[in-house]
Amino acid sequence: MISFKSFILISLSLLFINCGNQVANKSRFEIKTNAKEDVISLGETLNLSLKNPKNVEISAVSYQLNGKSVGESITLANEKLGQQTLTAIINTGDSEEKINTQITILNNKTPEIYGFKIINEYPHDITSYTQGLEFHKGELYESTGQYKESKLRKVDYKTGEVLKNIDLADQYFAEGITILDHKIYQLTWQENTGFVYDVETFEKINSFKYGKSEEGWGLCQDGKVIYKSDGTEDIWTLDPETLEEISKTQVYTNKGKIVGINEMEWINGKIYANRYQKNGVAIINPVNGAVEAVIDFSPLHNMVTQHKDLDVLNGIAYNPETKTIFVTGKRWDKLFEVEVFKK
Repeated sequence: MISFKSFILISLSLLFINCGNQVANKSRFEIKTNAKEDVISLGETLNLSLKNPKNVEISAVSYQLNGKSVGESITLANEKLGQQTLTAIINTGDSEEKINTQITILNNKTPEIYGFKIINEYPHDITSYTQGLEFHKGELYESTGQYKESKLRKVDYKTGEVLKNIDLADQYFAEGITILDHKIYQLTWQENTGFVYDVETFEKINSFKYGKSEEGWGLCQDGKVIYKSDGTEDIWTLDPETLEEISKTQVYTNKGKIVGINEMEWINGKIYANRYQKNGVAIINPVNGAVEAVIDFSPLHNMVTQHKDLDVLNGIAYNPETKTIFVTGKRWDKLFEVEVFKK
């Protein structure tokens, strides 16, 4: 057993070592930009320089934006939006030092406003807490949520008849789905688990865990990769074989980030996304995360049977056979087929 005096000496020694490390790790340099409060928009020029208050002799300095080499002056054109990392690589004699700083890149355009036209109305199971919709070979697939109620279904969308159904175990709260290469991918909310099924038999053939994203919300695919939302502004790109999160895109407008990205659908090169607790859909550029347009579907909420468990719009699917969009909501008794257009 050590004495109290020894304990104090050891503690002070550790404190001194830690403080010494903090001082040693503190950079002598700082990246300086022309971004006001570290915020800049597409179309603007970002100028970089280095603060060197101690006048350290520098032999060379180079810059990177998200790991890609850039010059001291960058015209922002197709960069990803949101919080991005600037790096300065500083050479001083025989040593090299790297320092980072964060900037936020906004879109330079206000989202357009789209309207919609109802083409058809179809029956929908009023008990379904809709989390995901997807068309495959002309038939509608649906994922429904809530603990002890979660399901995966194939539905005749014109009649509402359930053609195939499996119930998830009670501990799972099902979320979004997508279909790629004859496989159905289904998320769960906070269980850090996704499932993979055979699209014909609904046989479960695999499961997967999430990476950096803590929750599962929505899924869509572009024919090559899968996109996953997690309830924040982030949309993750997944490798369809390993389901590993390859990268992410942050959803932003010209004002700031858009959170609550939920059920998603890939339509003509864009991601159409429900926002949680909103009766609208954002049309997102998947390359840089810009919200290019929004659709206000709130009038539909008043066109379904009003009841105590009625919830918001959620569920969007594109039918390539009809080239129309289908939307519904949580505990809605109608599925709407719509066309959208620029106002």
